[in-house]
Amino acid sequence: MEQSGDGAENGGKKPTKPWLIRRGLVPESRPQKILALATFVNMIGSGVFMVSAALYFTRVVGLPLAQVGLGMGLAAGAGLFAGVPVGHLADRRGPREVYLWMLVIQGVAMAMLVLVQSFWLVLVALCVGELARSAGGAARGPLVRGVGGAELTRYRAYLRSVANLAGSCAAVAAGFAVQLDSRPAYLALVLGNALSFVASAAIIAALPSLPPVPAPPKASRWAVLKDRGYVAITALDGIMSIHHQVLLFALPLWIVGHTDAPRWLVGAAALVNTALVVLLQVRASRGVDDSTAAGRAMRRSGVAFFLGMAAMALAAGLPTWLALVGIVVGIFVHTVGELWHTAGSLELRFTLAPAHAQGQYMGLFGFGSGLANVIAPSVLVLFCISWGVPGWLVLGGVFLVVGAVTPSVVRWAERTRQYAEQPA
Repeated sequence: MEQSGDGAENGGKKPTKPWLIRRGLVPESRPQKILALATFVNMIGSGVFMVSAALYFTRVVGLPLAQVGLGMGLAAGAGLFAGVPVGHLADRRGPREVYLWMLVIQGVAMAMLVLVQSFWLVLVALCVGELARSAGGAARGPLVRGVGGAELTRYRAYLRSVANLAGSCAAVAAGFAVQLDSRPAYLALVLGNALSFVASAAIIAALPSLPPVPAPPKASRWAVLKDRGYVAITALDGIMSIHHQVLLFALPLWIVGHTDAPRWLVGAAALVNTALVVLLQVRASRGVDDSTAAGRAMRRSGVAFFLGMAAMALAAGLPTWLALVGIVVGIFVHTVGELWHTAGSLELRFTLAPAHAQGQYMGLFGFGSGLANVIAPSVLVLFCISWGVPGWLVLGGVFLVVGAVTPSVVRWAERTRQYAEQPA
């Protein structure tokens, strides 16, 4: 057969892909590269702000710490309710356009924080920003689906690795500003975050517009609220998502207040966790490409969370070197659970959602994980810090049970689906 194109020029062999693409460090298609770059820029800005927000509001704006906590909590709660309606708008009007405008609104809201000085104006700016962030997440779901295409599973994992890498870079940048501890340094972080949203929007504008997927005849306007199986999966995933705060919130308090482990483990835990996610998330997601495999991944994650939390809990009262070993083992095992949970969660939220309503389904799933982030500190203080070792084991047992029942709930959700089509 006659060869043509690059194959003919290379003696019939397929052209060799660049090394970065072959190693999975850079996506192959141009739209995938664009969305990955926008994700990195966005997460750099957001990560910088998250690290320094409390210091900015207390040391530059001059708000009491109690008001800062109240304002950020109220804003996070308000943002939970934007995902479903804006996700529906993205389904019907196109995800790229809606996501782009949500990024612009976040940039404007962040810039407002440089100008306001009173608690109520700060609260308004934070609420606007959180509403746009939650809404943008719902619109981003169908955008990722459209850009990921046939490589959706791998591409979702790749984006998460990119986000974690950006978060690490942001923490380093914020650390320099905190070390300077000056008004100009903190203002630079806030303005940098505002500019990152605008820059991300400009990058997203380079993506081709994705036409909405036509809804089937007589499709419900708010289908997700009637999909009991998807609601149940969202609830289970929300409970499991509390684990995200274990290493960031509960473990530092546990190391300092209840163990003889060296204090440098507080910082090392986050670094090890982030490094493992960046390096292994794509590999951990291989094979998790349907709802059955996703249910199994969730089950494995529940086992890993229980074992990891047990190892960290039992470090209390041990000699320094044994406590160090126990906590390090716990961090590694817990992170493996996080990798499996992420792979399963991402697959379920996309696979169980009908193609024509990805946005509103992503919005509901975001509500579950967002609510988990709001309540996680209180839950972890109650179980892990106040109750001690039994609380760590009980909460780990909750994760174990949630993971164990998830495959059965997934099968039920599959049987009760109203629409049988799968995302492309």
